[in-house]
Amino acid sequence: MLDDMDRRLLRQLQAAPDLSVAELGERAGMSALKATRRLGRLQEQGILMGRHAVINWTALGYTVDVSLRVTLDKTQARAFDEFQDAARDIPEVTEIQTFLGRVDVRLSVIARDMPHYQQIYRDQILALPHIADIEALMTVATLRNDESLPL
Repeated sequence: MLDDMDRRLLRQLQAAPDLSVAELGERAGMSALKATRRLGRLQEQGILMGRHAVINWTALGYTVDVSLRVTLDKTQARAFDEFQDAARDIPEVTEIQTFLGRVDVRLSVIARDMPHYQQIYRDQILALPHIADIEALMTVATLRNDESLPL
């Protein structure tokens, strides 16, 4: 699936995603044209899903980070779909994950401060459809947030 050149290119991309394709290619030991072709192929194959900006929400004034574990009323046929569609409309929800098990959905919610979070929680989260149970976990510290894997 991946050859050594693909792995070298992906390692460089993980290490420095803000580099140009020419710089990535140079660091991986290939021309800019070859790097462009390989990155395009990796995207077509669904291996490389794009480049993303990492935003420091705290620097923008969002100091509260809460993880909500939600159990849905699964007696309703479209509970998952209706819940997810409504949750996507809340701007402060930065991540939605679904699970198998006791917890059905996890939402990551950011807020400027506790009063702002309380407003979001009361006015928007609790208004989401099909909630059977909800548990809030407030982030105290993020000790590791690294999606890089050895290639």
